[in-house]
Amino acid sequence: MNPILEFRSVSLGYGRTVVVQDVSFALHQGEFFGLVGPNGAGKTTILRAILGTLRPLQGEIVRPPSASRFCFGYVPQRDTIDDVLPYTVGEVVLMGRYRKLGLVRRPAREDHDAVGRSLDHAGIADLERKLFRDLSGGQKQRVLIARALAMGPDVLVLDEPTNGMDLSSRTSILTLIAQLHSTERLTILMVSHLLDDVANHAARLAVVDRGLFQVGPVQEILTGENLSSLYSMPVTVERMGTRTVIIAGQTHEPS
Repeated sequence: MNPILEFRSVSLGYGRTVVVQDVSFALHQGEFFGLVGPNGAGKTTILRAILGTLRPLQGEIVRPPSASRFCFGYVPQRDTIDDVLPYTVGEVVLMGRYRKLGLVRRPAREDHDAVGRSLDHAGIADLERKLFRDLSGGQKQRVLIARALAMGPDVLVLDEPTNGMDLSSRTSILTLIAQLHSTERLTILMVSHLLDDVANHAARLAVVDRGLFQVGPVQEILTGENLSSLYSMPVTVERMGTRTVIIAGQTHEPS
């Protein structure tokens, strides 16, 4: 697979405060990549560097010429939309076209068509005239995914897309993301503190925690021995059919 971007011995931070250091990995076209770690570990800092809003303190982030045309669609956490404002779902999704519209051009038919397609892809065409603030958490997340899709991205970047959801909503959102990866051929970068969510969909993942950074195929990263070492506590990894279940604070009982 071709790299879209590559971190080469990158250190990131703010001012003189280093948050993560000596990070090296590549994001490849067409893959489902997970970035996991607890809150405050540096995931958001790495995400900002990927999106180009934070420059490295050291090292370099390389974007090959062949990847210069790639468009990134960013799906922020749900609380970034002010619920006080009376935006409809259609208006929120149209915001995803603003980069193409610029400061002066008014939305044209092609923009409204893109909104309609994005609502269809996210499975919420029936919600277009509903107020965003009146939706459930799962519905709001689908709206934000549709907003990112309206830009026509090649890469979909999701920041904690299942945070604060019940099991049903989490499953629904993860299924939607997996479908967008497989049917729309989108490259997926999913950031989460929920290791289980990423483990069952990503092919490769990076774990960041307390200054540590480890990246590799899921089957290599997700072993009880490796996770126990990374998190300094007993961790058991169980395979249940096609699913991976990670249990913290437990070890296998002797049979």
